[in-house]
Amino acid sequence: MAQIDLFDIESYAYELPEKLIAQNPVSPRNHSRLLVLDRHTGTMTHTYFYELEHFLKEGDVLVLNDTRVIPARLYGVKEKGTAHVEILLLKPLDATWTCWEALVRPGRRLKKGSAVRLKNGVLVSIENALSEGVRVVRFPEESNVLSLLEEIGEIPFPPYIKHTSASSSDYQTVFAKRNGSSAAPTASLHFTQAQLQHLVEEHGITLAWVTLHVGLGTFRPVQVSDIRQHNIHKEYCEVPESTASLIRKAKAEKRRVIASGTTVARTLESMSVDNEEVIRQGCKNTSLFIYPGYNFKIVDGLITNFHLPRSTLLMLVAALAGYDNIMNAYKTAVEKEYRFFSFGDAMFIC
Repeated sequence: MAQIDLFDIESYAYELPEKLIAQNPVSPRNHSRLLVLDRHTGTMTHTYFYELEHFLKEGDVLVLNDTRVIPARLYGVKEKGTAHVEILLLKPLDATWTCWEALVRPGRRLKKGSAVRLKNGVLVSIENALSEGVRVVRFPEESNVLSLLEEIGEIPFPPYIKHTSASSSDYQTVFAKRNGSSAAPTASLHFTQAQLQHLVEEHGITLAWVTLHVGLGTFRPVQVSDIRQHNIHKEYCEVPESTASLIRKAKAEKRRVIASGTTVARTLESMSVDNEEVIRQGCKNTSLFIYPGYNFKIVDGLITNFHLPRSTLLMLVAALAGYDNIMNAYKTAVEKEYRFFSFGDAMFIC
């Protein structure tokens, strides 16, 4: 058998029938299926998310991302012309939220100096071109941008969700608090408030919180054959001192740190100190790209969804669980018809 090149993008391809791409979430949230993967042995257990408690241990620290998805998708018309325009806000570039990095379509028609009239009449200007399809857009100085987004913006469901009856609240975690994401931290969509409370009160699980505002870095495809040449777009992340303290104590006592989602995993690892099992509090714009060969310092286990072929998220879970284990788990998930992607089923790598 030919040896797998773990840096070749095609090593992360897999066949997925379109019917397995979830178009709607299950209800209740925690009734999705759950594949539990032992990363040390490759053993798989098939269960449901509401049974997660049986695979966590008393004393585990479960870390969650408290970001909130904003109605970041806007529609308008190019001021000089009739071209219809879509703007997906990715991250603010100033404290007032009037200047944004955004993904625009059609990018070829929106050059520096052009403007777009939104459907409520507000005119936004294109100030700079950063890369293919990515622009700096500016709202009028007097704008209350969050109010404007709540008025005319749309929650940006991923492009593979083509026909859905899901509401915008279905694409928010039950604990979403801090505005700023262009996409949901989907692993945590499975949790209900009652389940989280039960884990704390009945099973001795400690909850901790971080923030990573999901942007282009999480979902932009890899377009190079050697994954080491891919540059991840920077995303804002933050670890408060309360969380850093809980994790430091857990590490000292040999208790597990469980990341709920790849956004949490990237945040924790981005704030680790050198090669030690120590984490610092603080915030930064992270471009950490985790792929096989990476040595995890903080994360011991990961709750995650099933990710797109050739995606950076698939590479991250392969780094934690082992490439062979992950690709075998995905093959099994396809055979057993698990539901994939944002509204799909879950995996717990432990």
